[in-house]
Amino acid sequence: MSVSFTRSVRAEWIKVRSLRSTWYTLACLYAVGLGITALVMNATAKQYPGDEPWDPTGRSLTSYIVAQLIIGVLGILVVTSEHATGLIRTSLTATPRRHRLLAAKVVVAVAVAVVAGQVLMFTAFFLGQAVLAVHGVPHARIGDAGVLSAVAGGGLYLAAIALLAVGLGTIMRATAGALATLVGIVFLVPGFAGLFPAWLHGLLYYWPTLGAAAVFKTVPDPDFPHPWLNLAGMCAGVAAVLAVAFVVFRRRDV
Repeated sequence: MSVSFTRSVRAEWIKVRSLRSTWYTLACLYAVGLGITALVMNATAKQYPGDEPWDPTGRSLTSYIVAQLIIGVLGILVVTSEHATGLIRTSLTATPRRHRLLAAKVVVAVAVAVVAGQVLMFTAFFLGQAVLAVHGVPHARIGDAGVLSAVAGGGLYLAAIALLAVGLGTIMRATAGALATLVGIVFLVPGFAGLFPAWLHGLLYYWPTLGAAAVFKTVPDPDFPHPWLNLAGMCAGVAAVLAVAFVVFRRRDV
């Protein structure tokens, strides 16, 4: 008898919430993310106005740089924790349709990531603006032009990173390997972007922490004038990784 998709999703949710690593990772996400926000905004207020265009919203969301790595760990663990313990065999016995099992994991991962990411971004925004207000520095309000889309877009960006992590975890089946690849994607490639040949530069418009990360800003970036298009391109890339993950997960033994 085949298990329904709804029951598969429920089972995956029980697995995720029963792992202590899930709650430790979420606690780390908020502690580190909000801690960085407070430190950055305190330093920003003291340096106001600075040399760059004043963007209090974008500055209050800079914790995404570290938050994407932490939420990526969460996405990876949704898959690799079962491979590490051998429980993936039990899951496949209960849900022999592999695409349904992986789809359930994707649904749970994106649900947790969307909620966690949006809560972090909105909290970081309000905390950051409160710090600026205490210092008497001009700050933004959620109803100001471009603010809500930047904050909400930040949450979607983090959810996309979580889905990318699920795909990498599925393909590699090892937490260390998937995490190393994720670090390479979000940190190393952007860091060496200037060394790439000219024909590859167009790809960077949709790369995490480069073009896609322009969605966090309310001041137009001349290099990335269409941040939502950049974010959509990144999501298309994530979808491609997930498609490969589904194919690999279905064809191999475990």
